[in-house]
Amino acid sequence: MSALKQRISEEQKAAFLGGNRFRGEVLRNLLAAILNEEVAQMKRDEGLSDEEVEKVIVREVKKRSESASLYRENGREDLAEPEENELAVLEEYLPEQMSEDDVRRVVDEVVAAMGDVTMQQMGQVIGTVKAKVGNAADGAMIAKIVKETIAN
Repeated sequence: MSALKQRISEEQKAAFLGGNRFRGEVLRNLLAAILNEEVAQMKRDEGLSDEEVEKVIVREVKKRSESASLYRENGREDLAEPEENELAVLEEYLPEQMSEDDVRRVVDEVVAAMGDVTMQQMGQVIGTVKAKVGNAADGAMIAKIVKETIAN
């Protein structure tokens, strides 16, 4: 079991034992998502690596974020708030997110290393940047910055 999954499991138990039902439920749902990913990747026995667990957490964070913004757009504050509370719990298990300026520097380095980059190579640039930064930057932000950089 990865260290991150182990930490989540222990903190889920501690939350329930400590009477924090909300946090315990959020972590239980996260562990279920991790288990689903293990089954989907046929890694049930050996489990996912910390990086793969982070990818699951990123996906769950993105779901909560999109749901909360949709609820807010439609004036459903009562539904947006629990999503944002879950989001806050999940984000504790992600590495610190890079600033836009830091991502821009990495994109500039990658583009400089690749030489003349066209829009057709945008996917390659994004892939290289994602490989360098891992889960420390949002994919949508990376894509936006790469597109702006190549366009200029």
